Amino acid sequence: MNVATQGTAPESHGSAVLVGLLAAVAGLMFGLDIGVISGAQQFIQKEFAISDNVLEWIVSSMMLGAAIGALGASWLALRLGRRYALILAAGMFVLGSLLCAMAGSPQALIAARTILGLAIGIAAFTAPMYLAEVSSEHSRGAMISTYQLMITIGILVAFLSDTAFSYSGSWRWMLGIIAIPGALFLLGVTALPDSPRWLVLRGRKDEAANVLRRLRGNDEHVTQELHDIEEQLRVPQRGWHLFLENANFRRSVGLGVLLQIMQQVTGINVVMYYAPRIFQAMGYATQAQLWFTAAVGLTNVLATFVAIGFVDRLGRKPIMYIGCVVMALGLGIVGALMHVGIATHTQQMFAIAMLLTFIVGFAMSAGPLVWTICSEIQPLKGRDFGIGCSTVTNWVTNMIVGATFLSLLNGIGNAATFWLYAAMNVIFLLIVWWFVPETKGVSLEHIEQRLMQGKRLREIGQ
Repeated sequence: MNVATQGTAPESHGSAVLVGLLAAVAGLMFGLDIGVISGAQQFIQKEFAISDNVLEWIVSSMMLGAAIGALGASWLALRLGRRYALILAAGMFVLGSLLCAMAGSPQALIAARTILGLAIGIAAFTAPMYLAEVSSEHSRGAMISTYQLMITIGILVAFLSDTAFSYSGSWRWMLGIIAIPGALFLLGVTALPDSPRWLVLRGRKDEAANVLRRLRGNDEHVTQELHDIEEQLRVPQRGWHLFLENANFRRSVGLGVLLQIMQQVTGINVVMYYAPRIFQAMGYATQAQLWFTAAVGLTNVLATFVAIGFVDRLGRKPIMYIGCVVMALGLGIVGALMHVGIATHTQQMFAIAMLLTFIVGFAMSAGPLVWTICSEIQPLKGRDFGIGCSTVTNWVTNMIVGATFLSLLNGIGNAATFWLYAAMNVIFLLIVWWFVPETKGVSLEHIEQRLMQGKRLREIGQ
């Protein structure tokens, strides 16, 4: 028996890693669909002869769908299970991509991107939950960090794909080719096991034990983990009632919502969605615009490693301070350059360097850390509700930002628009200083206890 156990452990560990990586591909799909519209929009605008206002709706319709998908994702993950919710999302990724490629009008394209948004909303809620529930305590942080990293890689791959297709102007291929990784993702997630936690929740304890044996390989560990899951499930989720009854919980939900709003008004998705238009304003031609857009994606990937490497060393707040300052300076200087005029090659390169500096500031701080803080400050009984509120807020704000950027450029000008977003980052810095607690090395139980004692939000991590 001992020999068998020892022999199966490495295979089980490998199986767990494979399961986690496969689920994290949901992050890749997420990033691909966020990034792909950036390079396609100028060709779409030319073919359909549409205004900037209609283009804004084509871009932002996906975020509207994501907000709706996020609203229903909790119910789907509970009723269907995490695995089937991911299968549904994967199928919608494929369908939405194909419909985008075949769209014969701006209205059809808006509808297709709304379907893509539904897929993203479901996957963005379900994939991190599934990863947390199938990973061991030793690999959970790495698995969830991998999911975040895959989003940035997906954005980069989309930017590179757009650049390749830009030489022929084939925007339909730009949008439609995403169906290929979507189909591979669909095939992959059908092989995933159900979440052990969901199986226990549905009274299927024997099936949960079999899944855990496949993932862990150690019967003693499986027994203990099953016991831990059952103990956790004894604490019912009563978020809505807790929100109505408890002012302290309303404070933590409010902070989560505020942080998600501020994450979006940093201007990050303005750059991700409209980078070619920004580079056009700097004086670059089409192909150069898309190559520099790809540089934005690569910078985003590399800078994410800074957060992964230092968040548990320096702490959340110091990294957030640095990130907010870097973002404000980057966008402020870009605005100043646009105000005086970008005429020489040196000025163009300096403007690009400052835009990439902004990307570094976001990817190392507000990008991953806002999600981390939002999950840490919610009490156990209301965690699903609190994270759900902040997730929906993220998508709604994302949609508003995407639907207003070109209008801002046309209304108040390039320089004033970038100064506006720079000012938002200064406000973000003040919010982090005044409201955000330092949660590095602090147990979730201690944070919850301090919150419910009525301590100031910035002190609940002390």
